[in-house]
Amino acid sequence: MNPLILIPARMAATRLPNKPLADIGGKPMIVRAYQQAEASGLPVAVAAGDPEIVAAIEAIGGRAILTDPDLPSGSDRIRAAVDAIDPEGDFDAVINVQGDMPFADPGLATACAAILHGEPSCDIATLVAIEADLSDRTNPDVVKAILALGENERQGRALYFTRSTLYGDAPIWRHIGVYGYRRAALNRFCAAPPSPLERREKLEQLRALEMGMQIWAAVIDEAPLSVDNPADLEAARALA
Repeated sequence: MNPLILIPARMAATRLPNKPLADIGGKPMIVRAYQQAEASGLPVAVAAGDPEIVAAIEAIGGRAILTDPDLPSGSDRIRAAVDAIDPEGDFDAVINVQGDMPFADPGLATACAAILHGEPSCDIATLVAIEADLSDRTNPDVVKAILALGENERQGRALYFTRSTLYGDAPIWRHIGVYGYRRAALNRFCAAPPSPLERREKLEQLRALEMGMQIWAAVIDEAPLSVDNPADLEAARALA
């Protein structure tokens, strides 16, 4: 595999406006996310929806591509960026790392790349972690992954993703929003319209499952902090 990490980011955020430039220990959040991804050893660029984000990344010598601010999703943004960076298709996989995970382990990106390398049937790779506590089961903001995963296995095929409450004695898998796409799968996915289940659950990955694409997930030990609201931002600042 020859993967490229792309970090989609835009200034418009309902719960936390201007989130990519939020200061965390003297650095914009998007810069921290970029530097964490860069530590993976893979090539990295930011798929930016706004020139302010491009400026922040270029100020540290990084690479950012300005994309159409009206693109509907992060997946569309990374597709536009990779087409601009690599029109010849030399990068055969794209790893989508979220710009609101300022302390994400660099190994998350390489874990997704490893799934794509090791599972020829896998179109899209992603990650899960075990529930943080029992409240995760009923929290609609916690996306749950239902996996074909045997006992003691650390990687399996995703059967479904949901915001709904899950029942039973077994622990639930909390989905981590890092994705690895084969280049052809990304193109096919972005060319398709939103699907019925995607619209119902407000989960983009369900479009891929409805299209018959295979999503595989690897288990990681701990979910990284995701900054979605002012309380999360204060938690991130406490860690910096």
